Amino acid sequence: MGSFVFERDGRLGIQVPVLHVAWESLHWDERSAILAKWEEIRGLIPDRIKALERDIIGKQNALYDEEQFEVSCRLNSEIAELASIINDLHLWYNSHQEMDAKIHH
Repeated sequence: MGSFVFERDGRLGIQVPVLHVAWESLHWDERSAILAKWEEIRGLIPDRIKALERDIIGKQNALYDEEQFEVSCRLNSEIAELASIINDLHLWYNSHQEMDAKIHH
């Protein structure tokens, strides 16, 4: 097993880095490899967020016309989960600055 891998996160719909050791113990080459791969993945996040936002809009439109309480509750739950995923994707997107800052120390 290497010191890191990228694993697909089914909930987020992207690959995320998984470190098997502390960032500080990684060799400079490993850090650079992680950042290069992450930059590729990071570039996909805005499109992923846009797709999720379209899903939210569709569910909001369905919710607007929905008359059954149980279905309304389900739609609200699904909207909340999609919003949570978007929030997590924003956190991952912004994590690049943290990793980049760490590599220069």
